[in-house]
Amino acid sequence: MRKQLIVGNWKMYGSHSANAELLSGIAAARPFMADVAVCVPFPYLSETAVALAAHGIHWGAQDCSAHEQGAYTGEVSAAMLAEFGCRYAIVGHSERRTYHAENDPLVADKAKAALARGVTPIVCVGETLAQREAGETEAVVKRQLSAAIHALAHCVGEMVVAYEPVWAIGTGRTATPEQAQAMHALLRAQLRAATPRADDMKILYGGSVKPDNAATLFAQPDIDGGLIGGASLKVADFVAICRAAD
Repeated sequence: MRKQLIVGNWKMYGSHSANAELLSGIAAARPFMADVAVCVPFPYLSETAVALAAHGIHWGAQDCSAHEQGAYTGEVSAAMLAEFGCRYAIVGHSERRTYHAENDPLVADKAKAALARGVTPIVCVGETLAQREAGETEAVVKRQLSAAIHALAHCVGEMVVAYEPVWAIGTGRTATPEQAQAMHALLRAQLRAATPRADDMKILYGGSVKPDNAATLFAQPDIDGGLIGGASLKVADFVAICRAAD
């Protein structure tokens, strides 16, 4: 049975004082049955690493460059992240795809760069409301995942996949457990065609996961935890979601 994984995505929020309170609150709530991690803005990577060093909670970044090094002002390489002991890097989040025009090949290259340095990529896929209403959901997410599968080749089984229906991120709307499970099952089938490790891989759900809907979502057979946005910034909410995966 796959162990569940709960990853907090802080997005562009945080401060020294708020971070310290949040991280200490999460650490104080241990132990968790699920694996737990937080993905934080780049300036807070070091303090997060120090704060969580002795608590068995992993941490990660919200992006990484597809490049190893070079004249890429503002970019952060996977090698730099690995030097800190970074466990995860989110790549292809819908906000990066939308606001920074990241396409499938770039996301795939980022995943490959992360994995080459021992950082586990959390590869995000998901459809917009317009795509869902046009009946394009399956084609869109399969295309997005296919790019990562092709780039990672025999290492496909080492990534984490996150399904995030874009229409449910930060909107208060959530896919029903049945809708979410159907998409996770579709992604699992696609992974099975690519790697014998598919049944051991984690596919997370991201889309307005809250304490009151987490347990039902996580009970679905192909949902292996969550990529948590806004609720990861509140100790009580994030801990409750982690407990829902116990």
